[in-house]
Amino acid sequence: MTRNQQPALTLFAAGMIGLGIIALIYGDFALVWQPVAPWVPGRTALAYASGVIMLFGGIGLLFEATVTWSIRILFPYLILWLLLKAPALFVAPLIEGVWLGFGELAILMAGGWVLFARLGATPDGSVLNSIGGENGVRMARILFALAILPIGLAHIIYVKETAALVPPWLPFRTGWAYITGVGQIACGAGILLSILPRVAAMIEAGMISSFALLVWAPALVTTPKTRFSTTAFLISWAIAAGAWVVAFNTPAKKSVPIAQTIPSPSKSIA
Repeated sequence: MTRNQQPALTLFAAGMIGLGIIALIYGDFALVWQPVAPWVPGRTALAYASGVIMLFGGIGLLFEATVTWSIRILFPYLILWLLLKAPALFVAPLIEGVWLGFGELAILMAGGWVLFARLGATPDGSVLNSIGGENGVRMARILFALAILPIGLAHIIYVKETAALVPPWLPFRTGWAYITGVGQIACGAGILLSILPRVAAMIEAGMISSFALLVWAPALVTTPKTRFSTTAFLISWAIAAGAWVVAFNTPAKKSVPIAQTIPSPSKSIA
């Protein structure tokens, strides 16, 4: 992680710290973004534990002495967080909103994956080496690009709902919903096909950041004591930070498109 990447790491850490504080205040998970059923044994204790992991994991990312162990703990936590959304994909695979929620958290995990690949410092011979280093960064980038696609598609399918979130002072609110949807799909395709991949990743990170600042930041200001507004802002902040982490670790140009590096199911890789 180079010095010019430090802002993305700091944003990611701040998002984790904020979410950790919210979990400890309410003794609960992050609402619809962490769908833990009420019947789960020890649910409240698990919620507090998740808050501790995010709070101290985020703080640990800010210091060189603790950054390695912090990301080693946060990365598997983010994997578990994403897996909480996986059952819905099988229960309702034809509902695009399900893929939207999965895609948002996949971006967050992709950012954590890049940090793990860069800062996790797995020892030689570790089975984790296959998901670390440059190979890990590349796989995280693929996940990031694929995750963008259903998010962009949701803007088009749920155009009325998306337009309603556009600030009222912006003209052509429906137009913005379509533009951002098409733009996100184009960004995901650009990364997968290596068509100005760094530019595409930067634009995507900028769009997600604008959603946090234009949609959820005003809601946080007008209803500061509302748990949903606070959680939504912090989640969108963390997702945007994950996108920036990936963007700063995306090369300006690749000789072989990422999509072509995925082995074909029909070919043997033995």
